[in-house]
Amino acid sequence: MNTKDVLTTALLLTGGARATQHGDKRLNHKNIADLWSAYFRLPFTEHDVAMAMVLVKVARTRSGQPNADDYIDMAGYAAIASELSDQEGR
Repeated sequence: MNTKDVLTTALLLTGGARATQHGDKRLNHKNIADLWSAYFRLPFTEHDVAMAMVLVKVARTRSGQPNADDYIDMAGYAAIASELSDQEGR
């Protein structure tokens, strides 16, 4: 996949199909942050969750066969992290 295809697909997924399936991305990431905070007994923000998911996707490229979905998801989570960062006043 070329750069435009990766970014276009990530945009469609973060604003379309996955948004419909998983609900509002800020609320979804806040729910995850709250659960991680309770489980790990450390404070997590929505932004932390999105950045950690980028790292999960990076880790997946290190094992097995990297595939386009890993890179699309990285781009999507990076975009979400940027949006959440703006909302958190970073």
